[in-house]
Amino acid sequence: MKINFSRQNIYLMTITLFLLLFVLIFSFGVLIPKGKEYRMEKTELKKENLELRQLSDFSIEKEVILQKLQSDNLNVIKAFTTEFNPERFEKQHKSFFSSLSVSKVSKSDDEEEFSVYEVNTTSEISSPKSFYNFLDAINKSDWIIAVNFPISFKRGGEMISSSFTMKVYNNKESNATK
Repeated sequence: MKINFSRQNIYLMTITLFLLLFVLIFSFGVLIPKGKEYRMEKTELKKENLELRQLSDFSIEKEVILQKLQSDNLNVIKAFTTEFNPERFEKQHKSFFSSLSVSKVSKSDDEEEFSVYEVNTTSEISSPKSFYNFLDAINKSDWIIAVNFPISFKRGGEMISSSFTMKVYNNKESNATK
């Protein structure tokens, strides 16, 4: 029995066989190896996305904390950027003392980033309450001020004499930018 194939069928079979071989070679030569790489890169991408999400959440959390700290400590932040004015200080706090003098101290090694001023005061007060009112006033002032110890109180009759020094920290960097 003789099988009779037409030319058209032979061409069709040849093309089909060629395409089948091409698909098999392409899939085993390219797709399967690239599929393994794809799966590895996909798992790596998932890990990186998870890490990115965690870092993003951490960043947002820290940003919220920063905003809260900035709003809670707005006065302190402003105090660091406010330039110290000795005349203004004397004018604001002269009412607490009978004499008030402000003098700039030479550069200290420990406080390289700050200017340091010493404030010497003497007052005749009837009770320590006015001194504590002064301390409250400097805590609410526009500058960062440290009262140095010892604070000397001497009683003379009905009045109390006080003497002490203070350091006013003035940020030099903020002054240079102004």
